Amino acid sequence: MGDELFDILAPTVAELGLELVDLELRPGLVRVVVDREGGADLDAIATATRAVSDVLDAHDPMPGHRYTLEVSSPGVERPLRTPAHFARAVGETVTVRTVTGGEGERRVRGELVAADDEGIVLAGDDLPPGGRRLAYEEIERARTVFEWGGAPRPSGGRHKGTARHRAGSAARRGDTERITTA
Repeated sequence: MGDELFDILAPTVAELGLELVDLELRPGLVRVVVDREGGADLDAIATATRAVSDVLDAHDPMPGHRYTLEVSSPGVERPLRTPAHFARAVGETVTVRTVTGGEGERRVRGELVAADDEGIVLAGDDLPPGGRRLAYEEIERARTVFEWGGAPRPSGGRHKGTARHRAGSAARRGDTERITTA
């Protein structure tokens, strides 16, 4: 049902100028993640929530059961599902969980150095020289990783975790709207 529902919802959110980044179905929960160039603000998420809710009224993902619809932006730690998602994340640190039965470690973290139509290449200290290539069918789950810190401030001043810290926390979470069905 998940892939079928993804295919139904993707054009609905595309009409709103948004991209359906991820869809998760759990008992009692339908989680929809949307984004657009420059990010999805709360107004866009509210509009998407109404549109997705209308579609789910016609295509009930859990017939006879109550569920909560959660529509959110991905934040800075965003799921990577499609080759286009991976291509946009080249240069970022990502974590990947591979499918059971594959070769090598199941959990891999590194810099995403390449992404094409067939798969990705990760590089890092714990990976072989030249990186580790993974075909998309080997990837069970992947997401970008937000790393605090970075280069020291040139002024040598102390960062006091004020607005910048709060903005980082909000961006990492993403904006969310929830609706519970009757």
